[in-house]
Amino acid sequence: MKNLPQSNYSSALQTVRDLKEKYGQTWNAINPESAARMVAQNQFKTGLDIAKYTAAIMRKDMAEYDADASKYTQSLGCWHGFVAQQKMIAVKKHHKTTSKRYLYLSGWMVAALRSEFGPLPDQSMHEKTAVPGLIEEIYDFLRQADAIELNDLFRRLENGEDVQNDIDNFETHIVPIIADIDAGFGNEEATYLLAKKMIQAGACAIQIENQVSDAKQCGHQDGKVTVPHEDFVAKLNAVRYAFIELGIDDGIIVARTDSEGAGLTQKLPVSQEPGDLASQYLAFVDAEVVTIEDVKQDEVLLKRDGKLVRPIRLANGLYKFKEGSNIDRVVLDCVTSLQNGADLLWIETPTPNVNQIAHMVNRIREIVPNAKLVYNNSPSFNWTLNFRNQVYNEMLAENENMTAYDRNNLMDAQYDDSELCHRADRKIKTFQMDSARQAGIFHHLITLPTYHTTALHMNDLTEGYFGDDGMLAYVKGVQRQEIRKSVACVKHQRMAGSDLGDDHKAFFAGDKALKAGGENNTSNQFEVKTEKVEVKEKLSVA
Repeated sequence: MKNLPQSNYSSALQTVRDLKEKYGQTWNAINPESAARMVAQNQFKTGLDIAKYTAAIMRKDMAEYDADASKYTQSLGCWHGFVAQQKMIAVKKHHKTTSKRYLYLSGWMVAALRSEFGPLPDQSMHEKTAVPGLIEEIYDFLRQADAIELNDLFRRLENGEDVQNDIDNFETHIVPIIADIDAGFGNEEATYLLAKKMIQAGACAIQIENQVSDAKQCGHQDGKVTVPHEDFVAKLNAVRYAFIELGIDDGIIVARTDSEGAGLTQKLPVSQEPGDLASQYLAFVDAEVVTIEDVKQDEVLLKRDGKLVRPIRLANGLYKFKEGSNIDRVVLDCVTSLQNGADLLWIETPTPNVNQIAHMVNRIREIVPNAKLVYNNSPSFNWTLNFRNQVYNEMLAENENMTAYDRNNLMDAQYDDSELCHRADRKIKTFQMDSARQAGIFHHLITLPTYHTTALHMNDLTEGYFGDDGMLAYVKGVQRQEIRKSVACVKHQRMAGSDLGDDHKAFFAGDKALKAGGENNTSNQFEVKTEKVEVKEKLSVA
């Protein structure tokens, strides 16, 4: 959003001047310009300020997508505030705007990386307080990114540079976050209480799934157990009430269904009349026709189409759904959620296949025409293998000679430069664009990218540093790359707030302030030496 900092600066400047006049000599040490500058550098005072601001952004983006499917949005999952901060700094640097770039908070990564119990699987075993805690942490780091960049601009302005337009049109690093509340961490009251904490921390969009809360599994693992629609709708209501109570009237609810891969239910809902929602859910439950003589003591029975049937029940008490009913259940889940307050859908799928996703979305859109998805471009998919298989099938259908390829070994590096693999990579490259246009995907995210990049980069650094390269592995593979690519945190003291803190100390203590950024600060080694550049230019001209 443009012009916020400068308007804040002007109003804050007048406010502080008025306060100085009101309180007289006791405020003599307060400099209005310095105070106004601090206000401008922190335009979001609370998490609710952030939630209101970002909800409006998402609503605007959703409307633009409805009008033009090429205007989809994207995010990457972040498990630490610093990771989110560096992501948004890089977005601004490379793409010049944060528009249509969000953040994603993955419950999987909270469980694996942020729990006091240590690394955990994605089964809702981590502390629920870790979720709003991470949201708050992320926005603290993004606010600091604002403050650091604006502080640099104000310094340059004081040194005579013409950067007033940059200050006036400063674009914040604050962007929407889609936050994973898992299956709600308990009953609907528990969901409401946790949703409130997440919204107060800054979340404008909450994603909730239709699994059983105390038996929740990662969407890409087996053993998923879904709940009847009435139970899920109650949790959608709980989240909406939390948004309304806190004044986030346009908060976004993302309703996720795991029914595509879930074959079990824990409860049999009570049907009040034929064809109601409970009745439709019960129709999916696998059952066998029995006579009363076949029935054992204490067994559960249903009447279906005039016959007595016994639901298929496992030893653990869970009931099975009919084979092949998963897509129909997905469609009913999604339609029901949208008809009961959800704004966006999330369908967990076994593979990233545009046609398969579109098949489900088109069925949903027959009933809810503007239905749209948040889609998990998951690292749980083997993207290379999936798309090589898709292209292999296409090439077979085109009567291509496929004898050069071993269908059972398409991941082999020997194929990396083949026509099949080039075609597959092109499909991966355009997957988000294609599925946004053909399959109603409004928002594309990768849940766990920074989990994998951290592991990959540590693998590469460790190989060289503890091997023959020693310190060169760090210098060549990390620091030199940071310098060449102008990565902000190469000057890590500045990124942690050292320069910002020096200016604050000067505001508070004047000439008595003890600053860190003096002549002996080694971060000065990373300053760009403009004089040398000018000399080289003169030499090249000569």
